[in-house]
Amino acid sequence: MIRLRRKIDEYLINWKNSSNKMPLIIKGARQIGKTEAIENFANNNYKNIVEINFALQKEYKTIFDNGFEVDTILNNISIINNKFKFIPGETLIFFDEIQDCINVATSLKSFNIDKRFDVICSGSMMGINYKEIESNSVGNKIDYTMHSLDFEEFLWAKGYSEEQIENLYICMKDCKPLTNTQYDVMMMNFKDYMILGGMPAIVASFIENKNFSGILTMQEQILKDYEEDISKYAEGLDKARVLNAFRKVAVFLGNENKKFQVSKIANGSRNREYSGVADWLKDAGITNISYCMENCALPLRGNYNPENYRLYFSDTGLLIASLDDETQEDLRNNKNFNTYKGAVYENIVADMLVKEGYDLYFYKNEKGTIEMDFFIRDKDSLIPVEVKANDNSTVSLNKLIDNDKYSDIKYGIKLCNKNIGFNDKFYTFPYFLTFLLKRYLKEKDEK
Repeated sequence: MIRLRRKIDEYLINWKNSSNKMPLIIKGARQIGKTEAIENFANNNYKNIVEINFALQKEYKTIFDNGFEVDTILNNISIINNKFKFIPGETLIFFDEIQDCINVATSLKSFNIDKRFDVICSGSMMGINYKEIESNSVGNKIDYTMHSLDFEEFLWAKGYSEEQIENLYICMKDCKPLTNTQYDVMMMNFKDYMILGGMPAIVASFIENKNFSGILTMQEQILKDYEEDISKYAEGLDKARVLNAFRKVAVFLGNENKKFQVSKIANGSRNREYSGVADWLKDAGITNISYCMENCALPLRGNYNPENYRLYFSDTGLLIASLDDETQEDLRNNKNFNTYKGAVYENIVADMLVKEGYDLYFYKNEKGTIEMDFFIRDKDSLIPVEVKANDNSTVSLNKLIDNDKYSDIKYGIKLCNKNIGFNDKFYTFPYFLTFLLKRYLKEKDEK
């Protein structure tokens, strides 16, 4: 299988070269390429590698039984496998699947103080074990959250150069329409990305075979694997409730208001019975949560209702794979996005925003006369982001910008199937440029 370039590659090099690096924990959902990226980095940058997978090599769980001093741990590892070598300054110790051995977390303080060896840990974020890892290693580790491929990484996989991608950004920065060729080709790539999602094995298969053959089967298997993982790791919560919630994500996205409603998951279900379920799915890296803002005002994190939220798939390819077979055929063979159109486009934008580092927020007033899909911000203002599956009117966006009541809102952004433009109220960008929004707003502030 081809090796895909990932953004974590550069991050790992910078981490290795940092003057005071601490042990690194790379977390994320299953099958997004964490282990492959770390192994590739290790093989290219270290003379000596010690790799332990606690899910597959359960015998290593005992290496912390008689203490957390570095030499004690290394001695115990060597007893199990005397072929491992520990050369100070030249060795990377890679602890994989750490959610299966939470004692790793306690050892990180010792490794951080010792400094003889570089340490990377990887975890799937499944279940409450990772929360214990978080609390046990405060101040002695660096966290990096990894996702499936974003659209830029997908373009890299397709062979596009950084210069070609930079040309897209230059048009965005200058508010200059893309050429017809740029627009049409990028929109075609974007629709492929929507169907595929960003799971590395799926993208690699598409690149190698140059078609969608076998893709749906691979995606459906990942969904089954997620369900198996929920059954394995959903400790402290009713596993059936987590599974019920996971299976209803696509259903609620298909509703007009997209709100995740516990009362409709199962007959007689109550909010208190499902407390923590949405957070569990988010922490596992399976879904993204968007919270409803109580007022359209800054700050975002201090102004939302935690009981009113929407759940999105963290990988849009998996959303599409979760739909019925007829919809699959429609989307894949005809590239007709009329069925489930709004949900798919909204999900892909949510996914792209999260991969840029944004939290998700939406708004719907009590009368239902104003509704906004997402909010982000620049240095001084709140920015409503409307996702339009069809090129119809932007009533809510105009109301938010025009009404003096929303004093934090100076302008808006409309994401749709239209070229770049600005009408003195809001910027229009094609969906596929969403991955450049954070850079665009940052550099806009610096002007």
